[in-house]
Amino acid sequence: MKILHTSDWHLGQSFFTKSRKNEHDAFLKWLLNEVEKHAIDAVIVAGDVFDTGTPPSYARELYHGFIGALQGTQCTLIVLGGNHDSVSVLNESKSLLKYLNSHVIASTFGNSSEQVIALNDRAGNVGAILCAVPFIRPKDVVTSAAGQSAVDKRHALGEAIKQHYAMLYQQAIELRNSIVAETQQLAETIPIVATGHLTALGVSQSESVRDIYIGTLEGFDAGGFPPADYIALGHIHRPQKVAKTEHIRYCGSPIPLSFDELNTQKQVVMVEFAACQTAITPIPVPRFQAMEVIKGDLQHIEAEINSSSVIADATELSPVWLCIEVETQDYLTDLQQRIQSLLEGKNAEILQLKRVKKSRFKSLAEGENRQLSELSVEEVFEARLALENIDECDENNEGEGDESAGTSRKSRMKQLFSGALERVHGNDEDNMDTSAETSVDDRADNSGANKEQAK
Repeated sequence: MKILHTSDWHLGQSFFTKSRKNEHDAFLKWLLNEVEKHAIDAVIVAGDVFDTGTPPSYARELYHGFIGALQGTQCTLIVLGGNHDSVSVLNESKSLLKYLNSHVIASTFGNSSEQVIALNDRAGNVGAILCAVPFIRPKDVVTSAAGQSAVDKRHALGEAIKQHYAMLYQQAIELRNSIVAETQQLAETIPIVATGHLTALGVSQSESVRDIYIGTLEGFDAGGFPPADYIALGHIHRPQKVAKTEHIRYCGSPIPLSFDELNTQKQVVMVEFAACQTAITPIPVPRFQAMEVIKGDLQHIEAEINSSSVIADATELSPVWLCIEVETQDYLTDLQQRIQSLLEGKNAEILQLKRVKKSRFKSLAEGENRQLSELSVEEVFEARLALENIDECDENNEGEGDESAGTSRKSRMKQLFSGALERVHGNDEDNMDTSAETSVDDRADNSGANKEQAK
C-alpha cells in the first residue's frame, strides 16, 4: 500500500498581487505524474486546499481538473478541510466526488463514522484504514461551561481533541477487526493512518503561516495523537518531523508561499506499507517559479544582481520574483528607483523591498518617515503598541491561578488584533459561528489596503 501525503496547496493565492495559477497548474501535473510513476494507491491532502474561503474560479477549475485527471490512475483521493478552507465550498461537490473515488472531509461536525475510511490498494484489497481529521473547530468538539477559567478552557479543549482522535482510532480498530474476520487478512497487514491540520508543539513555522489557535490552544501536544502507523499533518509549510518522531510529519506546502521558504526544499511524502514495515520517502518538488532573496547594502546588492545565475537564466515570459532587503541606516527617499535602475534590462520583478528588521520598529517609533509597503500588518501593529504605556500584568486576573495572574495585557491585545485580522481575511460564514478566540491566525497578506486598515 502506497500513500502520498501532501498539504497546503493554497490554490488561488495572490502573492504580492501575483497569481500562482501557473505554478499550481504545473505542480498538479507533476503530482499526477508522480502518482503514476510510483503506483500510488491513495493521495491525502491534509488541509488548505484553497487559500481563501471564496477561491477564484480558476482555483476551483484546477481542483476539479486534478480530481478528474486522477480517475485514470486507480488512486483514491482524500481531501481534508484546513483553516483557510470554507466548509460549505468543500462540501458543495462532496456528494458528487464520492462517485469519483474521492472523499472530502471538510469538518469534524456530523457522523464520526464518515471520518474513518478503508483505503483499497490497486488489487481491490483493504490496504490501510484512515482516521481523516481536518482542521478542528472548537464548537465541533467541546461545549463551554460557565465559570471556566482560561486554563480550564485550554485543558478541556486539549482533552476534547485528544478524545476525538482516540474515538476515531477505536472505530478504525473495530473496522479493521471486521475486515480481518471477513477476509482472513492479518491485522498487522492493515495499518492505521491518521491526519490533522493544526500546530503541533515545537514546530518551525514560516512567514506565510497564520498562527492558528484552536480556541485558546496555541499548540497540540504530540502525545495526544493516537498510536497510528503514520500521522499526516498539514498547516505548517516547512516539511518536518514532530517531536523527533519518524511517523508524525508535516509534508509542507508544495510551492514557496513566502520568500523565507526559499531555503527549504519543498516535498511530498510517500509512505509505503509492506510486510508489516513502513518506509517513508520524501519526494522533492521542483521549483516552478524563479524566486530569489538578495540582502546587503546597495553595493553588495548590485554585485549580487549582476552575478545571479537565476536572473541571468530568466526570460521575459518567466521573470524572476525578487525580495530585496537593504541594509542601510539612512532613509533613502529614492530607494525604489535606485534598486529598479540596477535591474534595468534584466528579466526580474521586485515584489518586496524592505530594510533590515532590526531597525524598523525603532525608526517607526522615532517618527521617521517610512513607506507602509515596507512593513507587514503585524509590524505596524507592534510598532504602534510599543508607543503605548501599558502595564504588563492585568490585575483583573489575580486570583485565577499563577498562570492566569501573569497574563500579559499586551499579549491579549495581540491575540485580539489577530482575531480582527482573521475576520477580515477569513471565511465570513465560518466566523459567524466562531468567536474571536476560536480561530486566531494572521494572514501574511501584503496588500496596501489591509495594512492601512491595520494601521
